[in-house]
Amino acid sequence: MTDTRHVKLKPGDTIGILGGGQLGRMLAMAAARLGLRCQVFSPDPDSPAFDVVLNATCAEYADVEALELFANDVDVITYEFENVPAAAAMVLDARRPVLPNRKILETTQDRLAEKDFVTRLGIGTAAYADVTSVPSLREAIARIGLPAVLKTRRFGYDGKGQVIIRDGDDIAKVWTSLATKSAILEAFVPFEREISVIAARSAAGEVECFDVTENEHRDHILKISRAPAPIPDALAEEARSIAGKIAGALDYVGVLAVEMFVLANGTGPKVLVNEIAPRVHNSGHWTLDGASVSQFEQHIRAIAGWPLGKPVRHGEVVTMTNLIGDEIYDYERWLSVPGATVHIYGKGAPRPGRKMGHVTKVRPPQGE
Repeated sequence: MTDTRHVKLKPGDTIGILGGGQLGRMLAMAAARLGLRCQVFSPDPDSPAFDVVLNATCAEYADVEALELFANDVDVITYEFENVPAAAAMVLDARRPVLPNRKILETTQDRLAEKDFVTRLGIGTAAYADVTSVPSLREAIARIGLPAVLKTRRFGYDGKGQVIIRDGDDIAKVWTSLATKSAILEAFVPFEREISVIAARSAAGEVECFDVTENEHRDHILKISRAPAPIPDALAEEARSIAGKIAGALDYVGVLAVEMFVLANGTGPKVLVNEIAPRVHNSGHWTLDGASVSQFEQHIRAIAGWPLGKPVRHGEVVTMTNLIGDEIYDYERWLSVPGATVHIYGKGAPRPGRKMGHVTKVRPPQGE
């Protein structure tokens, strides 16, 4: 394993990015503004990140020779998605520093391992149970109750790989529909709102958090984010503290997102951790135009060994709206909206559920 503690890039050095989607694209654009080059590795020849870098590698993650050549061309490696194959990460880590550390993926790629990790830190989550068969699912339901959410332990995002179980459902049929041998059952959380914290941590242990963000989903896909979330200051501070504690426990370097539920109970609202995303995150896109430093620049700073920025929100409220599927065709309407900035990802044809771009809108402080 390479030594990641002493990474210190200088302008002109090269960052390798695994994954060629919109997150990789925006990371490369943030790096370019700081005078750093990027090279993208992706198996998809239509990767939108390829459009904004001089050098790209289009190869499968199982192509060891391509991985080795890629590593030889860069100074540090990062990733824009958490499902990096373990074998590919090992090949790269033997040659160049990989940040965040590939060992973190062993925790965040597995929902059960992630929940166990968070619980060991003394941080609250929904009740959960390991499920490997119909009998174990019935036992878990008896313990946790219904409704509950059954999720695959790996490879789920935007509502994929999960199903809600309610009273009267055919348990055997539900298990078969998930098409997995390893799952996790989570108690259904009657939340007041969903929030996330985007946190950055440097190799030296410095942590900077952006404003807590409220997230609104439609059809299990993030549609709108608002910063700051309309929650009490004490609760926002608790949420940021939880994100910082998780980042520290992982010895994390870079940007991560911690998704949480806000619950209302007899003693006031409290938060439960839902998921950790070890990368820049959709709910942090508002920072591109709504903060003094974006989540993408903050990630680049962290993995380059540069000082983190102190995030300052530009407006009283900043919103981010995803343009999903055919909504991308409305981009011209957004261009004339005061305070709005349009981001188009350069993907191919739109299809239902595909994130094609987003719009940020900054509302200036009252009186201006």
